[in-house]
Amino acid sequence: MILKMCSRYYDASGIVKNLDSDSMMKFEHIIQGMAASSLHCIAFTHVEVAEEEVGDEEGNTMVKVKENGLTLLGLVGIKDSCRPEAIATECGILQPNQDTIGAVIEGEEFRNYTPEERLEKVDKICVMARSSPFDKLLMVQCLKQKGHVVAVTGDGTNDAPTLKEVDIGLSMGIQGTEVAKESSDIVILGDNFASVVSVVKWGRCSYNNIQKFIQFQLTVNIAALAINFVAAVLVGKLPHSAVQLLWVNLIMDTLGALALATEKATIDLMYKPALRGESLLGVTQGVNDTLVFHTFVLCQVFNLFNAREMENRNVFKYIKRNKLFMGIIGITIIIQVVVVEFLRRFADTDRLNWEQWGICIGLASITWSLGWVVKFIPISDTIV
Repeated sequence: MILKMCSRYYDASGIVKNLDSDSMMKFEHIIQGMAASSLHCIAFTHVEVAEEEVGDEEGNTMVKVKENGLTLLGLVGIKDSCRPEAIATECGILQPNQDTIGAVIEGEEFRNYTPEERLEKVDKICVMARSSPFDKLLMVQCLKQKGHVVAVTGDGTNDAPTLKEVDIGLSMGIQGTEVAKESSDIVILGDNFASVVSVVKWGRCSYNNIQKFIQFQLTVNIAALAINFVAAVLVGKLPHSAVQLLWVNLIMDTLGALALATEKATIDLMYKPALRGESLLGVTQGVNDTLVFHTFVLCQVFNLFNAREMENRNVFKYIKRNKLFMGIIGITIIIQVVVVEFLRRFADTDRLNWEQWGICIGLASITWSLGWVVKFIPISDTIV
């Protein structure tokens, strides 16, 4: 920022020279080198001020700093030394008598580790001092590779362009907000670290309220389905009128959502453990979503066989006579295979291995078993 205000500079011999584009690039390269070495870069400049600008009649100083025409005196890089009374101890990150071997390292040391060493040691690191944005990037990648949920704080200027190469869960800072938005799922417009707790608490509150609403809707739907099914079988007609069903839907979809969405965040939410859903099958989020989608589609395909025989328990009876039915089923399966295995970017799916295909087919085949059991329910031959 200060360099852009300068139009002249002193060379090594103390001679004033014009700051042209080549000299500007040279100084910018020096500044970037200092930043890469985790140094605080300070620019010293000066400018001549006319005597009449120095003060008013009462002797009060009224000099206004110019924004151009400055003369660059030099650039200084300041390196902080690590002290025993580190701020990490004051914050409670490190315990007073804690062994710092392996818990406190410098960014350069972490950078020089092999990928295997970084994965092995990253869980033990509590403080990484004098780290560059690239060092933070390496740490974030290692933590996410080991299944951690990662939050990153920074000013949004130096860190964000580098860290946007990975999926960051949190970015903090007012400066560089637009850049931070590109690299983060959540942006906190403040420089208070305590805001992280508030954001996480309210985020969990929103997620918890959504869970409550889904549970409420699922309960009401199952109850409504059971009542209507039993009434249709025993009585022969639905127990609710159209207006009554409209009122029930209003409670389910609108009033219920408003009531449950007003739940406020409590500190108890911070102690609720998260369900590690991805680790149950040991797959990535993309494969997990593809498994759900693929199983759902195969359930519909299997259910077509149930639908063609409404009363007969043998869903394959006379199936050879309907070649068009088999052709449509075959085309559906082929398109589904193409969507899952070849149109990954278009359909937002991931490839599945043979074991995962077997799991999907096995789960979908339960549709036949459920259809077979349902057909044991007796239906009266008398038309009401």
